[in-house]
Amino acid sequence: MPRGKVQIEPLARWRYEQAARKYCDSLPLEHFMESTAQSTQREITLASLALVRAARRDFHLFSELLVQYPKGPNPSRPPFGQVVPDNMVVLHDGPIAAEGSYDLVFQPAGPFWVLEYVSVTNRRKDYEDNMVKYERDLKVPYYLVFDPEKQELILFKRKRGKYSALPPNKAGRYPLPEIDLEIALLDGWLRYWYRGELLPLPAEMARDLEQTKRRLRAAEDENAKLRAEIERLKRHGRNGG
Repeated sequence: MPRGKVQIEPLARWRYEQAARKYCDSLPLEHFMESTAQSTQREITLASLALVRAARRDFHLFSELLVQYPKGPNPSRPPFGQVVPDNMVVLHDGPIAAEGSYDLVFQPAGPFWVLEYVSVTNRRKDYEDNMVKYERDLKVPYYLVFDPEKQELILFKRKRGKYSALPPNKAGRYPLPEIDLEIALLDGWLRYWYRGELLPLPAEMARDLEQTKRRLRAAEDENAKLRAEIERLKRHGRNGG
C-alpha cells in the first residue's frame, strides 16, 4: 500500500531499515552469484530501459532492490513481506528515493513490472515463491520470466487477481501497451522495442556512430574533390581553354 493510504508510526522507518538489514544478512552466497547468461541479460535490460527512462520521466528502473511491504494489520510493525526482483519498473511522475530497500508504505507507487532471469544451472532464488508474492501480495500488473539458457520467455499479466501468460502480437513481440514497450527474443537475448523501434545496445550505438563517421568522411572527401574540380574548370575558363 503506497504512502498516504495508511497511518505510519514515527519509528516505522527504523523498523523497516532493521528488517532490510536482517534480510540482507540472511541471504546465502548463491543469491549473489549469477550465471554469465543471467548477468549478460541484466546488462542488456539496464542499457535498453535506460533509453526508455530518458524518454519518460515517469519511468523508474531498479536492479536487485529489496521490496518490503506490510503483512500484518499494522503497516508500521512486523511482519513485513520481502522479495528481491532482478529488475523492477515503477511508474510515477516524480522522483523516487529508495536507498537500501523499496519500502512500499513510504513510496508513492508500487511496482508496475518485475523481471527475473532464471537459470537451471544457477538457481539463485525461489522463483515460485516470488511469483506468489508478486501476484497476491504486491499485485504487480506485469511479471516477466526469462531463461536465457532454455530460451524461454513468459510475460504474465495480472487479471482478476491471477497471472495469465500473454500471447505475442502480430509482430511476434509481447506488448506492454501502457508504456509503449514490446519485448521479444532476438539473437538469443531478450530485447526491447519502444514505440515500434528496437532499442539499441551501447555496442550497437558505437558501431552505428562509427559507420556514420565513415560516411561523413567519405562525403567530405567527395565534396573536396568536387570543389577542386570546379576550381580547375574555372581556371581553365579564365585561361581561354
